[in-house]
This record gives sequence, structure tokens and C-alpha cells, in this order.
Amino acid sequence: MSNKPKIGIIIPAYNEEEAVGKVIQEIPKHLVSEIVVVNNNSTDHTAKVASENGATVLTENRQGYGWACLKGIEYFAMQKIQPDIIVFMDADHSDFPAELPLIIQPILELNADLVIGTRNTGKSEKGSMTPQQIFGNWLATKMIRLFYDEHFTDLGPFRAIKFNQLLAMDMQDKTYGWTVEMQVKAAKMKMHCVEVPINYRQRIGVSKVSGTIKGTIGAGYKILITIFKYM
Repeated sequence: MSNKPKIGIIIPAYNEEEAVGKVIQEIPKHLVSEIVVVNNNSTDHTAKVASENGATVLTENRQGYGWACLKGIEYFAMQKIQPDIIVFMDADHSDFPAELPLIIQPILELNADLVIGTRNTGKSEKGSMTPQQIFGNWLATKMIRLFYDEHFTDLGPFRAIKFNQLLAMDMQDKTYGWTVEMQVKAAKMKMHCVEVPINYRQRIGVSKVSGTIKGTIGAGYKILITIFKYM
């Protein structure tokens, strides 16, 4: 990897017009080559706000976090000069984009393949994670450790991965199982995985997953199915 790696950002976004602009503004621009916001079938002005704040906006009308992430990967894979590192972050302003250097540091200095920002050892604002999120993360990471012998503490969305390793994973999940699929495949492929503590705050707006009963049940089911699928 070169001394100045090419870093691409992928931000899936569904109806995040109030938050996505703040997220883009807080990203350390000197570190990244391009910020891509994937507008995932939004009915508000998410795309307009993202574009006005300097992001490349892609459209993915098939609803699902995984669909949006796959659209971003496809875009970067088609570039003449592909990125060295891809960073994923949420569009709801719950992450701290200014912590980007913490997320990429293990790749640059320790030759890590995948870095997960863990909210369990950082400072999380009260109420930023629901009880079902906390329990779900605990259960999923315990199962990954049991079945795949990889010690994660979180399925946090703020993460970085070498782009060539991301392509080698051949990611498939289209919805809620995206993050856990990546971690399970990294464990199966014996990648060098690192967690770094990050801070976390209450999101802007209501979560489309943990903020609804349907979303919570759907995410929990998909996460468990994905863990067993790749055994």
C-alpha cells in the first residue's frame, strides 16, 4: 500500500436529509479520495443534501442496507484507479466521522485487513443504543466467537476494510445481515481483524431498524441466519 492510500467512503442513506449533510461535513476531507452516498429509495431530499455537501450520489431503489452497500462497492470497482481502503459509515450522524483516522490506523500501521469501530469500549451517549441492539450485538458476537473463533465485541457499522479483501469476500446479503456477513467471512478467511474503541451518540431521527418492532425482529432473525449460513 502506498504512503498515501486512496480511501473511499460509502454511506448508505434512506431518508436522512436532516443528518447526511452533517456527516459529510465532519469527514476529514484530506484523508479521503471520494465520498459516495447511496440514496436507498429515499422519499425526502437526502440525495439533494448529499450532493450539495460535495458527495457523489448514487441511486439504489432496491430497499436494503446491503443493496446500498453493494451499489457503492460496484461503483468503486469500476474506477480506473481503485481505492486501497473502503470505509463504511451510517448517514444518521450517530458515528463521529472525525474519528476516521482511528478506523484506518490499524490498516496503515498494523496491516490489518478489517477494522471494526466498537461502541462497547468507547463512550456511548445514553440512549444511543437500544436494549435490543445491545443484546443483539452481544449474542451475535458471542456466536461468532464460538463458531468461527474470532473475538468481536460489536457489529458496528463504522468500519474500514482493504478493498481487495472486500472484493474477495464476494458479499451477498442485501438487507440486515450485511455487517455480520462481513465479519463472519473475515473470520472464515483468516483475515487480520482489529477493533478500535469509538464514540457513539443518539442518531438524528428514528432508526428504521431498531426503532421499529418489525425492523428489530427482522434484523435479529437475519443476523442469526447469516451466522449459521456460513458455518
